[in-house]
Amino acid sequence: MTTAFTPNAKNHEGLGPLSSRLVHVNDMPWEPIRYPGCYVKTLMVDKSSGLLTVLLKMDPGAELPDHEHVMLEQTFMIEGRLVDKDGPEKGLACGPGEFIWRPAGSRHSAWTPEGGLMIAVFQIPNKFYEKDGKVVDLVGDDWGLKWGKALQHA
Repeated sequence: MTTAFTPNAKNHEGLGPLSSRLVHVNDMPWEPIRYPGCYVKTLMVDKSSGLLTVLLKMDPGAELPDHEHVMLEQTFMIEGRLVDKDGPEKGLACGPGEFIWRPAGSRHSAWTPEGGLMIAVFQIPNKFYEKDGKVVDLVGDDWGLKWGKALQHA
């Protein structure tokens, strides 16, 4: 049985364990994450395995600061450009209709000069490295406490 679910999907209430989950994305609210100008609609999350799929919207100039891709990450750009701000591939840009995936262990920061809209799929959510030494996820929760068990099962 799956432990995956879609937050804010009212039409999923009462579905059987093997029922398909149609997600009415346009009916879902944009939720701000820890980083200014960045918002998500969580399409699917499985906290036990770490699998996470989000629709990510970033305002012009918004940045995802220093983070590590713990496991494989996949991103498909719908609008705008996602540009590596630093890291080994500084300046690498992914634009509309393009797909980029990043191997486990890669680390950088990224931004959207014109803003952006993308679908991102994580095997396990990224680790964000705060200036005070904390390691958090995209909503600011302690990464190890929230996702450490999922990494052990990966």
